[in-house]
Amino acid sequence: MKKAELVEAVAEKAGLTKADADRAIKALCETIQGVLEKGDKVALPGFGTFSVGKRAAREGRNPQTGETVHIKASKSARFKAASALKEALN
Repeated sequence: MKKAELVEAVAEKAGLTKADADRAIKALCETIQGVLEKGDKVALPGFGTFSVGKRAAREGRNPQTGETVHIKASKSARFKAASALKEALN
């Protein structure tokens, strides 16, 4: 599903205009991003939890030359599905 399809589905389900649904989806995404940037979690009961995962710095290898390279520590967004969502999918 692409963004336009998501906007249309949300607008239809919530009884909103497409423009309102688009703004709501953008606001949700921006809010989740802002919370994750602060290092907090976002829990949506029955859906799942968004959190920040941390990866330590490590040594890697360039596959073409075999040279050892340093890979910096990094953070990434993680999502853990709630049991209700898992059950709905199975």
